[in-house]
Amino acid sequence: MTGAGRGFKIFRAVLMVVFAAYFFLPLVSMLNFAVQGKASEKGSLTVQPFVNLWQDEDLRSAIIASLLLALFTVLLMVLLLVPTMIWVRLRVPELSRVVEFLCLLPLTVPPLVIVVGISNVYTWVNYLLGDSALVLTFAYVVLVLPYSYRSIDSALQAIDVTTLAEAARSLGAGWTTVITRIVMPNIISGILGAAFIAIALVLGEYVFASLLHYDTLPVRLAAINKSDTSTAMAGAFASIVLVSLLLLGLSFFNRNKTVGVEGVKER
Repeated sequence: MTGAGRGFKIFRAVLMVVFAAYFFLPLVSMLNFAVQGKASEKGSLTVQPFVNLWQDEDLRSAIIASLLLALFTVLLMVLLLVPTMIWVRLRVPELSRVVEFLCLLPLTVPPLVIVVGISNVYTWVNYLLGDSALVLTFAYVVLVLPYSYRSIDSALQAIDVTTLAEAARSLGAGWTTVITRIVMPNIISGILGAAFIAIALVLGEYVFASLLHYDTLPVRLAAINKSDTSTAMAGAFASIVLVSLLLLGLSFFNRNKTVGVEGVKER
């Protein structure tokens, strides 16, 4: 091994150690703070803060609401964005810039301004659908659009969508089959990336839920932090670990193969 190659490996190892320390040290500190006992019991460790995450009825309801919000946001985002992007790329590519502009527009508007703008709309939403926190799904889909669009768009650019669609259509496949059985399996990594980013944003979003007066996990943790800091820290730690595991799983799930058009001929 040459000296340059050995030096590069050492440099890469040092960078990995630095990045690992940057990521894990705050988590270790959060965990240490969460499991420490009361000041009168200095040196003792307890898992009670993590138990409180489920025993506290209000906190348990907030956790369930946030998880359901993440699920519904991902489903609605995929249902709206993926077919639209595929259809635009195949049928009306001249509108791709318009769709991109609309999807990236929320990045240019501060969340506080968006909340002020949709607050009156949500008065009618609450009247029609009830005041459940799950109605935040509509606002969260708008919030995650820029990041989801970029992830899915990168996956679409990596494959020849037009050729795959034309081959499937020549075999008699309908547009539903083309989208669901040909294109989507080939961009699954981009869809999963968009989904996991959406989950991370929803589980950590505070401004929308707080100003619109919905009780989600970040709002409840902020309220609990005033009286029970250990439980709030345990909830934040659990949320970060969950999102990190999802993102880590994405790196192992990515498949480097293309789904062909065999077997898609419709009867």
